[in-house]
Amino acid sequence: MALVLEHVTKRFGSFTAVDDLSLSIPEGEIFGFLGANGAGKTTTFRMILGILDSSGGKITWKGKSVYDTAKRFIGYLPEERGLYPKLKVRDQIIYLARLRGMPKDEAAVELRKWLERFKITEYETKKVEELSKGNQQKIQFIAAVIHKPKLLILDEPFSGLDPVNVELLKSAVVSLKEQGATIVFSSHRMEHVEEMCEQLCILHKGKTVVHGGLKEIKRSFGKKNLVIHADVALDFLASYPGVVKAKATAEGMLLQIEGEPVAEQIFKELAGKGFVRKFALEEPSLNDIFIEKVGASYE
Repeated sequence: MALVLEHVTKRFGSFTAVDDLSLSIPEGEIFGFLGANGAGKTTTFRMILGILDSSGGKITWKGKSVYDTAKRFIGYLPEERGLYPKLKVRDQIIYLARLRGMPKDEAAVELRKWLERFKITEYETKKVEELSKGNQQKIQFIAAVIHKPKLLILDEPFSGLDPVNVELLKSAVVSLKEQGATIVFSSHRMEHVEEMCEQLCILHKGKTVVHGGLKEIKRSFGKKNLVIHADVALDFLASYPGVVKAKATAEGMLLQIEGEPVAEQIFKELAGKGFVRKFALEEPSLNDIFIEKVGASYE
């Protein structure tokens, strides 16, 4: 494991923000870190970065204390962006790269590559305040990765971006993973985590409520989703044995059921009653699991 947190705790006076957190994050993977506001995600990130000292426990990177790791091996995109609005993009990025031990010429070459990738080469000599919010976000991302970090922490990297720019940044994150970076990211968008992460953790009030591989988490949840599109009345299914939740849709119903045998019974029940256009049994979504474990939707 590349990054290991063992019984990590952080207290602010009498308030415990992170409570006995233990995690193992594999090298070269994208790890999802979820939790509602106040769950302890950003506090955990700040402890990994050494911005905050933990009140207890230990954080290691490849067996050594993370605090002894050269800062140039870590990249961080904070949720609260922090670019200097009056500085030009080129001057700002090269300055930040040099703080992490990167030679000026190498940083300039790397910056040009990223600007070309994000299709914003014309902004190299513009002040940050002259850029749109989406383009500022891209520059902030470049600032986090310019020095080719081995550990990259992304706190809500896609917030405020339009769908085209989300795809652009997602593609960049995946390519960094393919180059060997270990990436930890939090996102309010469950579908991004499902699409990109092999493992994840859900925090609730500073404690881990779910931790492991995405496939195993879904399998162990037990319940499944059943999508039915039909030209017959489906209202009776809301109180059908084995149906946990029911939601009417424009085309039919979305059910959460206890397992496959319930789907089989419902299928038999519908047979001969009318035309069924769709009858699909699906794995539970990550949002379903989040609601069950935390008691509220992440959104």
